[in-house]
Amino acid sequence: MRRTDLPTAFHATAPVRLDFAGGWTDVPPFSARAGGVVVNAALALQVTAELKLGGPLVRLVSHDLGETVECANSGGLLLDGRLNLLKAGLRMFPVQGNLTLASRSEVPLGSGLGSSGALDVALVACLVAARHERVDARELAEWAWRLETVEAGIPGGRQDQLAAALGGFHRLSFRDPDVGIEPITLDPAFAETLERQVVLCYTGRSRISGDTIARVMSAYERGDRAVTGALDAMKDIALAMAEALRAADLARIGALLTENWMRQQELDRGMCTDEMARLERAMRDAGVLGGKAAGAGAGGCMFFLAPRPGPAVAEVAREAGASVLPVRWAREGGRAW
Repeated sequence: MRRTDLPTAFHATAPVRLDFAGGWTDVPPFSARAGGVVVNAALALQVTAELKLGGPLVRLVSHDLGETVECANSGGLLLDGRLNLLKAGLRMFPVQGNLTLASRSEVPLGSGLGSSGALDVALVACLVAARHERVDARELAEWAWRLETVEAGIPGGRQDQLAAALGGFHRLSFRDPDVGIEPITLDPAFAETLERQVVLCYTGRSRISGDTIARVMSAYERGDRAVTGALDAMKDIALAMAEALRAADLARIGALLTENWMRQQELDRGMCTDEMARLERAMRDAGVLGGKAAGAGAGGCMFFLAPRPGPAVAEVAREAGASVLPVRWAREGGRAW
């Protein structure tokens, strides 16, 4: 019998992230051979995991997808493409008995903001809490990355899970299997300026898939000069971005965002959709200091650095067909209760 004085419900949240530069360089095999560098910041838009013990079945629910999977016991957690991250979490961190494990996100599907990595972190934090165990932030990020790439078999880098577990601004260095974590401390007034002048725009669900990632990295392995050159350049841009953020240099940050986006588009023909191109033209005409796709590209979010605070640039984005999401930095990473 389960003791009635023990908790029967567990919750966890983790923030998504905004990658300022260097995304894609954290993905193997580039991260193993050349070493990657990513600069990102956690956003106070949360992904939530909730576990409730009891009930007649093992029940998995994604509120965002509107999808539910039920099975008689944990033996039915087959990775068949339906809610695989939730299944992978329970396979890695089994919880005895029947239960309901549910997830919810504050960002749109396919946003490019690392929501699957944030979900990984929230799931691990929630399940570890349910098992009455503890992990630190780095362990949380590592287990979350293994949940997605090893257990669920979805290729990708480590930056999303690290941002979600750690919170804040970081320069992350990758030389697989090692990860270097260097916090970037911003002047508080400048951090507020960035919040007011970064305009985050959702253009529609990203079409990037595991096939796209595999195609880009296969080209790198073949020695494709365009792909190799773009990845090398984005690594250098990330190093420069860390210094520009520390120096509170808005013009330099804007220029580096644009340079990173230009290099990112050299990785794959489908990186920039028609919707993204239309939005980029409108924002350029509005005088933004720079901008790029958030995450892998091919849809999802783009973000731009407005020349001054105020609603004018956000209104231009809406008129171009984008949805504008709130920007507030998250100082803390994943947590459970």
